[in-house]
Amino acid sequence: MALQISATNPEHPALLLELPWDVPLEEWPEEYLVPLPRGISRHVVRYARAGSEVIAVKELAERPALREYELLRDLDRLGIPAVDPLAVITGRLDPDGEPLESVLVTRHLGGSMPYRSMFETTMRPATMHRLMDALAVLLVRLHLAGFAWGDCSLSNTLFRRDAGAYAAYLVDAETGDLHPQLSNGQREYDLDLARVNISGELLDLEASGALHPSLDPIEFGFEICTRYGELWEELTRTSVYPAGKYQYIERRIRRLNDLGFDVAEMQIEHSSNGDSVTFVPKVVDAGHHQRQLLRLTGLDAEENQARRLLNDLESWMATQDDYTPGDPLAARPEVLAHRWVRDVFRPTVRAVPLELRGSMDPAEIYHELLEHRWYLSEHAQHDIGLDNAVEDYIANVLPKARETLEPVTPE
Repeated sequence: MALQISATNPEHPALLLELPWDVPLEEWPEEYLVPLPRGISRHVVRYARAGSEVIAVKELAERPALREYELLRDLDRLGIPAVDPLAVITGRLDPDGEPLESVLVTRHLGGSMPYRSMFETTMRPATMHRLMDALAVLLVRLHLAGFAWGDCSLSNTLFRRDAGAYAAYLVDAETGDLHPQLSNGQREYDLDLARVNISGELLDLEASGALHPSLDPIEFGFEICTRYGELWEELTRTSVYPAGKYQYIERRIRRLNDLGFDVAEMQIEHSSNGDSVTFVPKVVDAGHHQRQLLRLTGLDAEENQARRLLNDLESWMATQDDYTPGDPLAARPEVLAHRWVRDVFRPTVRAVPLELRGSMDPAEIYHELLEHRWYLSEHAQHDIGLDNAVEDYIANVLPKARETLEPVTPE
C-alpha cells in the first residue's frame, strides 16, 4: 500500500511530505516537534511544523480519521468555531513494511490553549466563569447546527482570546454526529456528557493541587448546564416582530446582556407578517466595548456607554441592504460604522442644543437619548423613533436636569 495524502489544499501535501510518516508518531524526533500544551487524549497527538505552519497530528484508524476529517469540513462550512482540517494520511508503513495507523492533520489555532491547561493555572474564579460561558456558547452553536458532540471536555476544547472576546473551539470531532436537527433528548444527553467530563477533569486537577481552592468541581460542572439552558432559551424563542418595532429587538439584546452575553452578529429577516431576528452570542473581556467602539467609530466612551452604542450600531447595520455578515462583497463594518456616525449619531447629537448639554460629551448624550427612547417605547408599547425621543428629552428631561444642577441663589 502506497502512502496517500487526502487534502483540500494542493499546497499541503508538498509540505507534509517532509515529515517522517514511516515513524510511529510517539517516536517522532524532537527536531520535527513543537512544544505546545495538549489536553488528555485517547490517541497519540503531537504538534509539528510543516513549512511556516504549526500542525496538530493525531494517530488513529483510517475510517475514524476520514470520518472526523469530513465532520470538521462540515463544521467549517457551517461557520462553527473548530480547528481547520488539512489532511488525512493513510497507507503508512514503517521501515520493515509493517502498517502504521493513519493520521488526521489539522492546523494549530494560533494563540490558543486547551481549556484544561487554562484551568491548571492560578486563574481567578471570575475568569473561569467567563471561560465556561464561552464553552456554553460553543455548545449552543453546535446544537443549533444539528451537531451532537458526544465528548465535550476541557481537553477537547481550545480557548482563544481575540480582541477582547472569549471564544471556545472544538478540537476533537471523532465522536460527533451531524443531523438536520437535534431532539431535546440528544441535546440533553450531550450536555450531561459535558457536565460529567468537565467535573471529572476538574476533580483530577483538584487532586493534583492545580485547581483554585474556591472552585467546587461538581458545582462548576452543573454551571455549564445552567448557562447553556439560559442561552438556549433566549436564542431559540421564536419571535416575529411587527415591522419597525425595534424596541422589541432591543429588549432581546438587553436580556442577552443581562445574562452576561453580548451580540457578535445579528440578522433581521423581513417577511409579510413581520421581522424575525437571529443572534450569534459572544463572551467578552473587560474594556472590550470601549476598544471596539473606538476602533469602529473613533468615539471614546465609558464601557457601559460603549456597549449601548455598539448595540444600536449593530441593530442599525442589520437593517442596511448592503450588510451581509460573512459576505466578502458586502460593505465592511468599518464603512457602515462611519455611515452610522455620519447619518445617525451626529445628527441626533446636534439636535440637542449646546446650551442644554451641560458637561455631557456626545457619547453620553447619545447614550441618554437611547435610554430615553427605550423608556418611552416601553411605556407606549411601540417604537416612538429617535426623533420623537430627542424632542421629548429636550422638552421634559433636560430642563429638570438643569434645575437640579443650578445653584440656589440666596435671598
